[in-house]
Amino acid sequence: MPQDEALCIAAELDPPFTILGAQSQRVPIVFNSPHSGRVYPSVFLAASRLSAQALRKSEDAYVEQLLQAAPEHGAVLMHAHFPRAYVDINREPYELDPLLFNGRLPDFVNSQSLRAIGGLGTIARIVNEKEEIYPGPLALDTAFVRIEKLYKPYHAALGELLQASRARFGGAFLFDCHSMPSQQAERGGWPDFVLGDRFGASCAPEITRLVMALLKGLGYRVGLNKPYAGGYITEHFGKPRHGIHALQIEVDRSIYMNEETFEKTPAFMSLQRDMSHVVSTLVQELPRWSGGYKVAAE
Repeated sequence: MPQDEALCIAAELDPPFTILGAQSQRVPIVFNSPHSGRVYPSVFLAASRLSAQALRKSEDAYVEQLLQAAPEHGAVLMHAHFPRAYVDINREPYELDPLLFNGRLPDFVNSQSLRAIGGLGTIARIVNEKEEIYPGPLALDTAFVRIEKLYKPYHAALGELLQASRARFGGAFLFDCHSMPSQQAERGGWPDFVLGDRFGASCAPEITRLVMALLKGLGYRVGLNKPYAGGYITEHFGKPRHGIHALQIEVDRSIYMNEETFEKTPAFMSLQRDMSHVVSTLVQELPRWSGGYKVAAE
């Protein structure tokens, strides 16, 4: 029932996301982790045919922890508490799979995107590429409750952070951070990181090259735009001509965690330190791309 959905969100996802460093922000850099939420609402678990462990297979586990040093360097860190399997904020607001809902979808719904048709719309039908989340179709109002209560507030807050950064510093930089499942069969050629700038449309190429050089300098293998060119967040917010650059960063989960048990490996701390180094260097190097903003607090 949509009413049960709304009550559960209010009780178990308050607040639905966290923003760290906004009050002490010294640089126009926002790190965003939209898929690392680990609060699985009870109404969602009750409606799913899968276990909580199975649902976690789509989760970008611990990505926000890899970036925890960002506020210390004057940047902002935003991350969701709700999981991607519940509502995916890296999609259009109404990118819905017609197979998942009862009845005809409204005309404003995008039901024809490859993501929606593939079961990975704003409200996912599957996890792990093939496992059906629900035993049957959902009421459309259920999707609308999740979108109104979680998706829209998250996007509004992220948009406000970027606009405020641009107004204060003359430009803004969004690093949208995710994790990707490893491809063990291709391990020899599979990158540790994949950067996505929508093939140059969402971010100045100099910034993309800077991040790539930083990661390669730390010994990581880095790919560009294949197989991940950047999702809706990167595409929607990345407007270089308007002073907002957005770059998606994907990291291979297997280099910091056990993908079956979701336990961090000893390499987690090393990767966390490396990401702190990346953040620190970006803080020092990015001023020239936004008119020379001041790094130090005034």
